[in-house]
Amino acid sequence: MAAVRRGQGPINLDLSPADLPPISALFLIHFDIKAGYTVTWKRSLAGITLDGVVEYKSLPSGLHTVKEDLVYFVHGEYAGLSAFVSAEAEEEQRNARMGAVGVLVPLSYGRLGRGWKHAEALKGIAIELIGDASKTKVLEEFWEKHKGQDTSSNVEAGDSLLDIPGSIYKLRTLGKAKGHGRNRSASDGAALLAPGHNLSAYHPAWSLLSLLEIFGPLIFPIHRAALLRKRILITAHAPVEQTCNFVYDLSVLSNIPLAVSDLLASDAPPQRLRPLFSIGVHDIPLLEEDLRASKAVSTPDSEPETRDEAGHGWIACTTDSILAMKSKLYDVLITMPPAYTQDATQKVWPKVESPQGVELRATQRDLRRYKALRWGLSHHKSPPASPNNTRSETLEPDTPRATSSHAHRDDPMLDIPDTDHIIEPVSWSALAYSGFMWWASAGEQRLQSEDEADADAALLSGLSLTPSTPVTPKTPRTPYLAAPRTEGTATQEMAIIAYFHRLTSQILTTLSDIVDVTDSDDEREDGDLLGEGEEDRGPSVYVSSADMERMGLDVWSAADHQFIEEIAREYFGRRAIVEGRTVDICGVRIC
Repeated sequence: MAAVRRGQGPINLDLSPADLPPISALFLIHFDIKAGYTVTWKRSLAGITLDGVVEYKSLPSGLHTVKEDLVYFVHGEYAGLSAFVSAEAEEEQRNARMGAVGVLVPLSYGRLGRGWKHAEALKGIAIELIGDASKTKVLEEFWEKHKGQDTSSNVEAGDSLLDIPGSIYKLRTLGKAKGHGRNRSASDGAALLAPGHNLSAYHPAWSLLSLLEIFGPLIFPIHRAALLRKRILITAHAPVEQTCNFVYDLSVLSNIPLAVSDLLASDAPPQRLRPLFSIGVHDIPLLEEDLRASKAVSTPDSEPETRDEAGHGWIACTTDSILAMKSKLYDVLITMPPAYTQDATQKVWPKVESPQGVELRATQRDLRRYKALRWGLSHHKSPPASPNNTRSETLEPDTPRATSSHAHRDDPMLDIPDTDHIIEPVSWSALAYSGFMWWASAGEQRLQSEDEADADAALLSGLSLTPSTPVTPKTPRTPYLAAPRTEGTATQEMAIIAYFHRLTSQILTTLSDIVDVTDSDDEREDGDLLGEGEEDRGPSVYVSSADMERMGLDVWSAADHQFIEEIAREYFGRRAIVEGRTVDICGVRIC
């Protein structure tokens, strides 16, 4: 499988409670009115450079405007976590004392090395030392207690399961390579956390509900960009903890599940999108190096290990607006709305655009799917999976499946305001087709609508959607660090991850089936269809409008057509010919 092919170690499924991860470095940073941010105390394992690095990574621009924050970053083979605090001071200190306590943990423990497990302790130490920086005994004790010895330890269970590419869930019958008789397991969302195992209080996954609320239908085009391993840059203002959490979330949501990894080409993109978390102007050389690597890994004779992450996309956040001006260094720019817009009379959505300034919008299909997802989360229930369900089965009007499949379309509580500028307008072709279907066969149009609703309901089928307790996601109106946090089961958050992994599997398995059928069909004689491109490793594949619908994509959207072309090339090495839906009357195409 791809995970083994790329050197990933075996997954440790021992779900005993995980200990705190060992730290490789501990440091204290204070603001000096003459020298700026300075490392005033540090301890580290041999070979780790701190000075001239961590003070910039730990304290992004704009932190002086907030009282406290948590900052995640990456430094070489280590993940960093910094707890920043500020306090009032005398005028000679510019009326404020600012400092941070941070750690480095090995990335071998996951996307963030499970550093969030130290967040509460680091915050407490930072608050204590902001008043008197000479009390470094607490730092010495923390270092002696948690310093690491061997950074090659196996990945432990619990929170770290969310960091293993494709470990979130597995479709039971998808284990067969290139098989076609696939049924979704009713429990594919249940493997996120073992029964009785809680998610740590500061785990970034707690922000998933906020992610959906803030991005709305835009989450789907962003998810597709992440699947294509684009370079995604999120610009925002301080505080940065929530944005760092969003970086983590989007990286996890775009994992390629292990269940489908064996269906992909051997040189397909890595199973996860590389998260860089908080970056600044000091990271421009890193981004330039990644740009050069992206050109190098495109060569067919590059080793699989070199294609794992470097040069295959990343996602990061920044408070340095100058990075947005470096358009060659990213593929997708996401601009988060300022904090004051939270009280605006109209909803202010994040802005998603290309380096050329072309806005990326959600499709009409994305809007309908987002409403279905919101309906499922708001009703806190999901019907059990029905693998044997067919169109001929009889559904009573009040059965859970019947209501869950279609009720969201008429639920006024799910109306999403102010979406005109984030949703693609209905095309003239779609309007003509809809009008023609209403005139020719209202029954067929209703049947298509029901098929789509059933497909959306199937993505949530069997998942536990009970609200998480006792932890609740912080809304944008609430100071993100103000409320105390405790552990919780995070059932809704885990269901959201499983939902997006199902969506990913739905796209890739459908494309894999199309590739298989194309390869096994020896009777095709269409030269255009079978013509191989210079970079393709097989015949071109034909994707019909029905295939697009099975993948949950918008048959009318040019952006979705382009997405299929790109994902077929990246994951299967094939050129895709995508059919658009047309309206024919008496054999004459009218649109």
